[in-house]
Amino acid sequence: MLQSVDWLWLLHPVLAVAVVYPLLGMVLRLALQTRDRRINKTKLPPTVGRDHADLGSWLAAAVVAIVLLALAVVILTAHPLAAFPGGLPRLGLVLLVLLGSVLALVLLWRAKSPPYRASFALLCWAGVITLGLQGEVYRLGDNPFQGAFWQSHFWGGAGLTGLMLFSVAGRPEITKQLRWRRLHASANALAAVVFLAQAISGTRDLLEIPISWQKPAIQACDYQRNICPVAPPAAPNP
Repeated sequence: MLQSVDWLWLLHPVLAVAVVYPLLGMVLRLALQTRDRRINKTKLPPTVGRDHADLGSWLAAAVVAIVLLALAVVILTAHPLAAFPGGLPRLGLVLLVLLGSVLALVLLWRAKSPPYRASFALLCWAGVITLGLQGEVYRLGDNPFQGAFWQSHFWGGAGLTGLMLFSVAGRPEITKQLRWRRLHASANALAAVVFLAQAISGTRDLLEIPISWQKPAIQACDYQRNICPVAPPAAPNP
């Protein structure tokens, strides 16, 4: 039986399936149509480029917002708030970084000047990484020279967040300059691969992360030898 906290943990994958991946399909289709219209001069509506940019911005915002939501849920539900490790000072810092990241994302959408756009994108990305480095966040590894790092769902999400923020921050330059469009196309191709990897690693993590009432038993397992303590036999019914 799922508890309330388990439903909160499911918000991230549910929103990813219901919002992010449908948006991704539309953005990729519009990207191909935009390129086809520009290069092959096909008779497509002139609005495909603008629609691609608009939906791409919504996709980027959705990705960043869902990642921040997932990190907030994981960190704030790992312990009772009264017994939060580090006490009120650490809890306050976590909330400050979370709110600062959300504010940076909102300001990124509104900023016009290139330095402001770059600054808000970097601030938001730094906030995501800072939250992800908290001990409550499930990561396979933090060393980029080890394979576990590249298989980690969090680090894939952090990289994807950076690519999405770059697309939003560079939108005016991408629209006007060929060099930026080529860089944007390369970044989008990489993002599409990372999206696929995230679908795989996210599904894997759903199998590996237990629901709340199972955690004490699962955490007693030996992950190096792939064994778990044998449960005592159930008492016979009287």
